[in-house]
Amino acid sequence: MAMVALFVAASKLAGAAVTLAVAANALSFARFRRRYLLPFESPLDESNDVLADFNVVSADDGEGHENGFFFGLATAPAHVEDNLDDAWVRFASEEPKQCDQAGAARQLADALTASATGDGGSHPAASFSKEKGKVGPLKVAMEAMVRGLEQLVEEGDDDVAVESSHNVAAWHNAPLPKERLRFWSDPDKELKLAKETGVSVFRMGIDWARIMPKEPINGLKDVVNYAALERYRWIIERVRGHGMKVMLTLFHHSLPPWAGKYGGWKLEKTVDYFLDFTKLVVDRVSDLVDQWVVFNEPHVFVMLTYCAGAWPGGHPDMIEIATSALPAGIYYHTLHLMAQAHIKAYDYIHETSKSNKKPIVGVAHNVSFTRPYGFFDVAAATLANTLTLFPYIDSICEKLDFIGLNYYGQEVIWGPGLKLVPNEEYSESGRGIYPDGLFRILLQFHDRYKHLDLPFVITENGVSDETDLIRKPYLIEHLLAVYAAVLKGVRVLGYVFWTISDNWEWADGYGPKFGLVAVDRANDLARLPRPSYHLFTKVVKTRKVTKLDRIIAWNELQRAAIQKKTRPFFRAVDKNGRMYAGGLDEPIERPFIQRDWRFGHYEMDGLQDPLTRFVRFVISPFSLKRKNKKIHHLLEEEEEMTPRLLAI
Repeated sequence: MAMVALFVAASKLAGAAVTLAVAANALSFARFRRRYLLPFESPLDESNDVLADFNVVSADDGEGHENGFFFGLATAPAHVEDNLDDAWVRFASEEPKQCDQAGAARQLADALTASATGDGGSHPAASFSKEKGKVGPLKVAMEAMVRGLEQLVEEGDDDVAVESSHNVAAWHNAPLPKERLRFWSDPDKELKLAKETGVSVFRMGIDWARIMPKEPINGLKDVVNYAALERYRWIIERVRGHGMKVMLTLFHHSLPPWAGKYGGWKLEKTVDYFLDFTKLVVDRVSDLVDQWVVFNEPHVFVMLTYCAGAWPGGHPDMIEIATSALPAGIYYHTLHLMAQAHIKAYDYIHETSKSNKKPIVGVAHNVSFTRPYGFFDVAAATLANTLTLFPYIDSICEKLDFIGLNYYGQEVIWGPGLKLVPNEEYSESGRGIYPDGLFRILLQFHDRYKHLDLPFVITENGVSDETDLIRKPYLIEHLLAVYAAVLKGVRVLGYVFWTISDNWEWADGYGPKFGLVAVDRANDLARLPRPSYHLFTKVVKTRKVTKLDRIIAWNELQRAAIQKKTRPFFRAVDKNGRMYAGGLDEPIERPFIQRDWRFGHYEMDGLQDPLTRFVRFVISPFSLKRKNKKIHHLLEEEEEMTPRLLAI
């Protein structure tokens, strides 16, 4: 009887614990849904022939500069510059690690890096060997790392595409990988392509390691490459010579190799070294620069370099990884030092700039729309937002003239990793396509920082899509999201698209294709503008998004989906839909998805865990809401509208 009583008591205790856990998660999800997932009514009038007219958008930057809404194109030194011995080319050139008993280079991984990823990509986490026969090579997902967790991947899943065994995927098997896009030796090729679109702003960067190839232990006298600084000035003059203003980035994910050796942004002396670099650049080119971006996606760099060890220069140990998200952990420590560097750079630019106008200094901050896949993933999604959305901007917001947002799409968190949801459309690099998320993010940031009256710039937005079928509606729908935010009172100065030509995409190498222009690397890097290049040019020059352009772009994609066409996908996925960390040297094929993800039309799926699905099934007969989900192909509408709109 005593054992029975003990069993009954234990069962009651377990039941109470489960009830409390479910109740806590339900409360958390209710808060999350209220804050991030509530439906909204689009302010766009879709009956108009012109859906967005950026000619009527006022773009006063708050400093008395009112030049209208601008369009731009973006790139970065590590993506495009040749003759550059930076940390990335050294990282990519390292010999691969052998990881199984047969000596093959296969690495089994867990889920990929989540909301930290920038420039549309995602990247492999650090690997640690385990005892043979028990567990495959251990990799720590970004979500797991920021929560101090580890995920072990069991051996034996042979249905998954083989990840690259190199630090950088799709690099060793690409022609002329070190040449990148030859922007250093021949910038005019990219600049002419940019100019012909009609953009007024060209975003570029200056590589820290090229200017300071050695650590300035004893001062700058013998370590500064002044010839390189003069070359950068000449390139900037070429940008202006092509009729474009310059948005200059000082740090774009590329830490000098000498700084990586001693710990980089873990140490305070890096703040001083970066200020030395900033002074050199400002003193030489500030008269030619219209807008400054001090740091590009600082929290992305910190997570992937110092929390994951996935990028060059980090070398975190297991303690740093396990404690990275704690208040005294490496994540907040390095972000704090980068914030101090931003503040000092901001002050120096404002105090000494030689520009005729008051300097405009901002940040390019990566944002993703992050949501949970299942009921018990709410805490992870909430934590991801807590760590990445606002902390860095909060720390520097008093030293900003604009907030730049880099937005690529949504992440669906499942366990310690990311879920590839079967009915969602994705970029080649595994980023979920969700234009509504940009609208939601702009409103969230506007609400948080409206007391500072800071304007916004979309400093990056783009999609990896070699077929170019996704890119055209992606461009249109995200511009509609920006315009809708403007109609709701958000002050947006401009929109900068990523990027001109296919280039090196960090640890994904030359796999994902982000360019409006294709690059034939086997044919001396010959350029071939894609149809999206011409669509972008039309939008920029007319400063309008029309209903007809939207219909044509959307129909083209939907026809491909109806015909069950496929396109490249550079992320390995296991049989349960969990995306793996590393990129692929060769892509797998994924079908186009029939789903209406146009701005203002996306219908958010509910939670998809078994418990929630069961509850929905039970209550569905009693629900008053009956949704008739259908794919909006617009085929008949196109046929009716085309003759009339072509005459406009």
